[in-house]
Amino acid sequence: MLEIKNLHVKLEEEDKVILKGVDLTVEAGKVHAIMGPNGSGKSTLAYVLSGREGYAVTEGSALLEGAELLDMEPEERAAAGLFLAFQYPVEIPGVGNMTFLRTAVNAQRKARGEEEMSSTEFLKLIRAKAKDLKIDAEMLKRPVNVGFSGGEKKRNEILQMAMLEPRMCVLDETDSGLDVDAMKLVADGVNALRKDGRGFLVITHYQRLLDHIKPDVVHIMADGRIIKTGGPELALEVEHNGYADILAEVQA
Repeated sequence: MLEIKNLHVKLEEEDKVILKGVDLTVEAGKVHAIMGPNGSGKSTLAYVLSGREGYAVTEGSALLEGAELLDMEPEERAAAGLFLAFQYPVEIPGVGNMTFLRTAVNAQRKARGEEEMSSTEFLKLIRAKAKDLKIDAEMLKRPVNVGFSGGEKKRNEILQMAMLEPRMCVLDETDSGLDVDAMKLVADGVNALRKDGRGFLVITHYQRLLDHIKPDVVHIMADGRIIKTGGPELALEVEHNGYADILAEVQA
């Protein structure tokens, strides 16, 4: 589903190389987790996939179901089925949650040549999704993320994901700043969206999120590359021993 080959990326302003040849394949229906020390390039990978400005791809490719993401504008990537959940979701004062979501849903439907969703259809669907995610109806009436707690912001992103029904979901440290209860609610929302036709790339520092979102594959990233790949036991190894042993093993 997502196939990244030999991806090299640098910061445009500083001319600093961040990604140094990332190779990664995420299959449909699978959850892949990426862990790694600070500064290893995990969030940069997420940003580059979504089309964030400030990064220059110098080599490599990133295909989503055979289409080159790197040739698309950010909105085209979203319409193609890519979704990025941010580490720090932004606030959008003056824009109601419902308005934002309906606009996003219909923009994507239009880009795919589908009929726009009516107000009645949209209202019925969003109420059902919000109920599943334990999101208070009052939250839907507020401006996007304004005055939301960390947990509410993350749950709101999972609601966006549920409404947009992307093919490939990238979660960038979505557990950051969450208490245990909020993290479990977010994880439950993600697990409810797991299905055969959808892939997940979960970027995290901690095993605790992976206790709730069980990954099929775990990758360790360091110095701009994937240095080791394994099963869920690899995350447990990092939790118990840190990254030193893995880094020493690769450098040996």
